[in-house]
Amino acid sequence: MISLSVARRLIGIQRVLVRHGLDEYVRATHLYRPIRFLFYLSPWTWFMRSQGANRAEKLRLALEELGPIFIKFGQALSTRRDLLPRDIADELAKLQDRVPPFSGAAARVQVERALGRPVGELFASFDENPLAAASIAQVHAATLADGREVVVKVLRPGMREAIGRDLEVLYALARLAKRYWTESSRLRPLEVVSEYEKTITDELDLLREAGNASQLRRNFAGSPLLHVPEVHWDLCRRDVMVMERIRGVPISDVERLRELGTDIKKLSENGVTIFFTQVFRHNFFHADMHPGNIFVDVADPANPKYAAVDFGIVASLEERDQYYLAANFLAFFDRDWRRIAELHLESGWIPPNARVGELTSAVRTVCEPIFNKPLGEISFGIVLLRLFEVARRFEMPVQPQLILLQKTLLNIEGLGRQLYPELDLFKTARPILRDWMAERIGPEAFAKGLKDHWPDLAEALKMAPVVLQRAVRRAYEDDFRVRTESASVEALREELRDGQARRNAVLAGGASFLGGVLWLALSTAPAWVGWTLLGAGGALMLSRLAGGRA
Repeated sequence: MISLSVARRLIGIQRVLVRHGLDEYVRATHLYRPIRFLFYLSPWTWFMRSQGANRAEKLRLALEELGPIFIKFGQALSTRRDLLPRDIADELAKLQDRVPPFSGAAARVQVERALGRPVGELFASFDENPLAAASIAQVHAATLADGREVVVKVLRPGMREAIGRDLEVLYALARLAKRYWTESSRLRPLEVVSEYEKTITDELDLLREAGNASQLRRNFAGSPLLHVPEVHWDLCRRDVMVMERIRGVPISDVERLRELGTDIKKLSENGVTIFFTQVFRHNFFHADMHPGNIFVDVADPANPKYAAVDFGIVASLEERDQYYLAANFLAFFDRDWRRIAELHLESGWIPPNARVGELTSAVRTVCEPIFNKPLGEISFGIVLLRLFEVARRFEMPVQPQLILLQKTLLNIEGLGRQLYPELDLFKTARPILRDWMAERIGPEAFAKGLKDHWPDLAEALKMAPVVLQRAVRRAYEDDFRVRTESASVEALREELRDGQARRNAVLAGGASFLGGVLWLALSTAPAWVGWTLLGAGGALMLSRLAGGRA
């Protein structure tokens, strides 16, 4: 049952769409079909429509009015120029850093309330005119008492309430979808909304964002690829954050970058390197890489350096997903379509009854045409759409934990397309992934895992001899007891042979069991190998011991 507040919000969304002349969206929204004519009959619908705006501007204005969740949707769309008409892509790009600001005086009040002191005492200067305004917060230029330039990020007033309301709407729609939509079991709308709630809620806490920035800064300390601004922790609170001011050319201003003699090819390749380094080496990646958040330091045009801002959305992967993703990428680079199909089965991303041969053929059909083409001639957006069709055919459920990664990959591709359409994404990414996989499964990785997990491993090793000793003693006691009152010599020999076989089986099972314990204790991938050894060893010991008692 939809609550009154959700129904009111749905009606408000409908009203905004109609008022901005986006009638085609209204007609396409079947959810509103029973009540949509009420809006057409309402006088304000016709007399308050936006005048003189084209379709792209109407769409941008509507998204701005609807609030942060819709603005973020428009920001994500704006990076996909291969999927949108040019006029709409250009207009939505304005959502990246030109969202209408709130009052500078209100920002000053919020800073003073959060930090407990007048702005004049906190900063040598504070500009009430914002440098940029985004959907969640806006930033103001300021100067510290020692002369260092900083930016002050201030959360928009009423943000938590507005986002909480829209999340309630999303949950209501997800529940309806789960109940009435035949695709809901595969697309998992409630899980997707839950994952998004975690992301957007984290973004509302600027202390968390400051922590994200500090972690990324440590990860890239001394790197020639990426600069992350320094956080001033003593001036950070949940609603306010202060960090080093970044100066550079916006990544979207390609003409300016070319005028300054920037090595565009190197810049685009560095972007791919940064992405794969964050995802696989650091397992901590910036997941909001739209152009409004990225600048370029061109002090040395031959060696341009990225500078990132806005760290509200970051993500990490489970080791299991990380391994399977890297293996999928490498299989793709090697055109090993069957391996991709097998990995999807092993990872549990598709139902276990799927036929590997059929999935291999479907993956080949989608991926083969794009192989070895420059970015300007392919579109991962189109490929993903076709892969979604494959997913539907094989009843592949959505993996909510991978949504941010997919979004970030699409953002990176969109940036690469704008910068350097001839970019060879595969050539740049392949060596990074090969090195990472080699390090992960090589002897050095084993030694490091042994060192990191030694306390747990030591406990497991302490228990293993006890388990084996008890198993062997039980085998001897149960299987080698000589029943002298009735046993013939030949029968005794046969019993000894059976006992020896059982003892060998118990020892083999114990070795398999111990191998599984070691594999899992060291977090060696893939984890299923450890569980298989563990299960097989346990089953073998139990079956032999049970057989002996029988």
